[in-house]
Amino acid sequence: MANMKIIFRQLFEKESSTFTYLLGCKRTRKAIIIDPVDITANRDAELIRDLNFNLSYAINTHVHADHITGTHKLRSFFPEVKTGLGSSAKIAKSDEKFPHLHIVTVGDISLEVRHTPGHTNGCVTYVEHGLGMAFTGDAVLIRGCGRTDFQEGSAATLFKSVLEQIWTLPDHFQVYPAHDYKGRTVSSVEEEKRLNPRLTKKKEEFIQIMENLNLPYPKKIDLALPWNINCGSEPA
Repeated sequence: MANMKIIFRQLFEKESSTFTYLLGCKRTRKAIIIDPVDITANRDAELIRDLNFNLSYAINTHVHADHITGTHKLRSFFPEVKTGLGSSAKIAKSDEKFPHLHIVTVGDISLEVRHTPGHTNGCVTYVEHGLGMAFTGDAVLIRGCGRTDFQEGSAATLFKSVLEQIWTLPDHFQVYPAHDYKGRTVSSVEEEKRLNPRLTKKKEEFIQIMENLNLPYPKKIDLALPWNINCGSEPA
């Protein structure tokens, strides 16, 4: 997908089923990458260079527990890149911490930062209003949502975040999640408001569902969290 001013690419890392998103401004040749993964940082850097962009920002929707972020590795290719997280991710290191409703601007790209805690306390959704895109991280997945049983997660908080910050977007806005495990790539606000089997429930039923998922402990959390709290570099 692209418009006259912005190039957009959706990339996939199969081990953790993570989506990485690249937005590039044609006018300034500057780009933003969302949720890069360490093991695909070389691929991402190659694509950015192939498209004749320079990377301005490498930002995350939250402190991930299932993979190590690629933000630090991307510095070796783009030394001036700035990293970013939501300001509620208090213990994690990052060049910038974005407050609620902050606008990240790179050339003709404008990402509104909406704080959407619940999966973790520091989750954000990045909204590009001109393109009609919402990068929802783990707050809203395609026909699902992120778990709420660790990293200060809260089902009640997630329900409120989605209701107030994502469902209030125009119905036609496209939803681009941080993961998908069934080969799906994109949804929309309208689709998820109508079809999401968890987030279409009343608040009390949603909380009950989330409290009884009985999911296994994330297998990479003990490795990923210390690195991601340190902006993707090895903990001291």
